[in-house]
Amino acid sequence: MKRCIDSEKVLARLGKIEGQVRGIKNMISCDTKEFPCDEILIQIGAVNSALYKVGQIILEGHLRSCVVDGIKAGDEEKTMQKLSVALDRFSRIR
Repeated sequence: MKRCIDSEKVLARLGKIEGQVRGIKNMISCDTKEFPCDEILIQIGAVNSALYKVGQIILEGHLRSCVVDGIKAGDEEKTMQKLSVALDRFSRIR
């Protein structure tokens, strides 16, 4: 898997997502200021979108590396089955 994805790019995005989640936790637990529910939901939507983008990056890496390599190796059927599983899992993210 590590060879399929741009680890630095994914880890940087995940670090930002961690910060966003901490921000949501702080909004909810803040004793000094009340945050409107819609603002919290906006932030949750932003985290969801960011995670979806991470999934896109990983899926693209899978296509460019694992799928291409599997087809070049002549293992089309197994490669297509694995791609089908990956697409199914990605489609469940949202």
